[in-house]
Amino acid sequence: MSKLEKLSEHILMRRSNANVSFETLCSLEKKYEIIIFWSSEDNSFVAEVPELPGCMADGKTYQEALSNAEQIIDEWIETATRLGRPIPQPKGRLAYA
Repeated sequence: MSKLEKLSEHILMRRSNANVSFETLCSLEKKYEIIIFWSSEDNSFVAEVPELPGCMADGKTYQEALSNAEQIIDEWIETATRLGRPIPQPKGRLAYA
């Protein structure tokens, strides 16, 4: 059993005093594809998450675009959950391109 599985079990069985919410734990398993490209029109790097419709971010640097995309993914999932909308399962083909 992996560390993540053990932690999941402990939290679900309420046998842990870990400072980790269930939502945070679930997000550790979410690995969405992020495609990053340079946009001359926007004069910035754009990070697109094809598996989550409309989920995009940008940044002045490649790393900033990636970091912003990771934050936007979390916000996209939180919003979809709050609205009762389905959350696509990640295919996880790429970390970034």
